[in-house]
Amino acid sequence: MDKAIQLRVRKDLDARQQLTVIKLKGSLISKGYTEIIHILDQDEEFHINTFETSPEKRNEVQEYIAAFINQENLLDTITLK
Repeated sequence: MDKAIQLRVRKDLDARQQLTVIKLKGSLISKGYTEIIHILDQDEEFHINTFETSPEKRNEVQEYIAAFINQENLLDTITLK
């Protein structure tokens, strides 16, 4: 099973959205889901944020991210790939 999880993040964010995306990334690290998040350009509109997690935590991480996106109203900002 693939250990990598990818997030597609819109580049053009307001200050609140930027802070909330940073909060998500920090919480992924502080909860021990990953140690580093790699950021690459996808195109003019999006970055791809990639990180690895253990296979046994994969579903938990995806559920956490989906709940965070929904709770923080980031549906147009971040997409779980």
